[in-house]
Amino acid sequence: MKKTGAEILVEGLLREKVDVIFGFPGGVLLDIYDKFFDAPIRHVLSRHEQGAVHAADGYARATGKVGVCIATSGPGATNLVTGIANAQMDSVPIVAFTGQVPTHMIGGDAFQEADIVGITRPITKHGYLVKDVRDLARNIKEAFHIAKSGRPGPVIIDLPKDVSQNSCTFHWPDKVNLRGFKPVLKGNRGQINKAANAIVEARRPVIYSGGGVIISGAGKELKKLAEKHRIPVTSTLMGLGGFPGTHPLFLGMLGMHGTYAANMTITESDLIIAIGARFDDRVTGKIDEFAPHAEVIHIDIDPSAISKNVEVDIPIVGDVRNVLTELLNILGKLDKPTTQFREKWIEQTEEWKEKHPLQYPKKPENTIKPQYVVERIYEKTEGKAIITTEVGQNQMWAAQYYKYDKPRTIISSGGLGTMGYGFPAAIGAQVGRPDKTVIDIAGDGSFQMNIQELATAVQNKLPVKIAILNNGFLGMVRQWQELFYGKRYSHTRLDVAPDFVKVAEAYGAVGFRATEPGEVDEIIDEALSITDGPVVMDFVVDREENVFPMVPAGKPISEMMLGPAAEKGKKKKIRAVK
Repeated sequence: MKKTGAEILVEGLLREKVDVIFGFPGGVLLDIYDKFFDAPIRHVLSRHEQGAVHAADGYARATGKVGVCIATSGPGATNLVTGIANAQMDSVPIVAFTGQVPTHMIGGDAFQEADIVGITRPITKHGYLVKDVRDLARNIKEAFHIAKSGRPGPVIIDLPKDVSQNSCTFHWPDKVNLRGFKPVLKGNRGQINKAANAIVEARRPVIYSGGGVIISGAGKELKKLAEKHRIPVTSTLMGLGGFPGTHPLFLGMLGMHGTYAANMTITESDLIIAIGARFDDRVTGKIDEFAPHAEVIHIDIDPSAISKNVEVDIPIVGDVRNVLTELLNILGKLDKPTTQFREKWIEQTEEWKEKHPLQYPKKPENTIKPQYVVERIYEKTEGKAIITTEVGQNQMWAAQYYKYDKPRTIISSGGLGTMGYGFPAAIGAQVGRPDKTVIDIAGDGSFQMNIQELATAVQNKLPVKIAILNNGFLGMVRQWQELFYGKRYSHTRLDVAPDFVKVAEAYGAVGFRATEPGEVDEIIDEALSITDGPVVMDFVVDREENVFPMVPAGKPISEMMLGPAAEKGKKKKIRAVK
């Protein structure tokens, strides 16, 4: 049976079990959108293409499925670029469809023409410019396979208008066979044996858990490894929730704004077991002084990530869940006990936790502290919400003061650090997980970057909650200016700002404002009770509150600024590990 390219696209989405697509129409997409009119696929109309791609990203992270978005040619396609780069950095499976001018006009600077495949080549796993409708079904099948296989990431399919209009006999391929794309799923047995022996011999091991644990669904295996062999666990921002945040072996997040316990445990360890993480600069600090006493095991499905930043002693390429399953089997057969030296090590990590826990000044008493807002959101949701974040101080407070016990419950722009990400990502997460409470913890600067998506949430009756930690600054940049540039606040004051309550009401949403600590609980309660649309909570917080701990740029992660609340504790002598 013959189908047009537009019909093949819809059929391909159905074959890939796509239930929702986020998008914004345009001229070269008219044939495709005409088919969407009757298609059994939910289309969520964003108010900006960046909103669509971030929503697809949030949907993918919340559900574990491939997120799908579509935009028209030229500016529509280029508006996806930031979101595509964001997905690439954080290993998020997305298929982005873009419209393109007719094939005979490509290269002629036609109206709304842009070489989007060329533009996105460095930030995608693969890109297709479909020039023949007969290739479209195969390209769609391959795109979804590439996006979700190995280390996940974004794939783009560029569709010229005539390809959407032309017809061919429809054939859906049974399988995908791409020469040169064969991700290694099982780890090398010899390397896993080496890792097992290193774990047995280590006196001060630590597990450094990343987003790969969540992507591969290896949370149970990670928990078993930590508990059975008495190994403390620290996590990257992307890895939060892969190991229970309330578990006694959990140290918290590590790195630039990591906990004192996590950073000191890494620094004093003799074995790092890195699982699905990439040793990025926010984690390592000064690389020359990162974990100076430690042998390093690195498990990752992406071979290019191994020894990229930190030299690794025992590399294992493979799917994290597969490798951990095999590692646990081998450890179970070894005669040597792995916990004989561990209790003293666990005691040391507990001492670090007690001496310098996460803390913040509670005064002045009539001022709302942003950390307090996050703590109250955690208590009110009983730790069961999906939290998305914007980028900056709000992101770090959300990582520090909300405890994530389950995977896919924190959705944040890690690698690219994209302001304006959290709210549209929350929309995608809410569409994908309608059973969950979804809250975007935002800054007043970041929220304004995609504030127009309030219309999307209202139109779709999505009960997303936005908690704005409103300090009237571009907070994280201001913090650096305070600490390292003599409080010269160059262009970080947001002196002209909207009334967020009125903005919410103008879009048809609900808005609340809190200016005193006593109002925080009431507003959160009211917001959580609303289930038929979005709610904006404007928390007017301490303007110059800072995120601590903090590792200054160029310093090792053992050299932390602990903040004013920890000054007394900082003077206490911390017992060194021997």
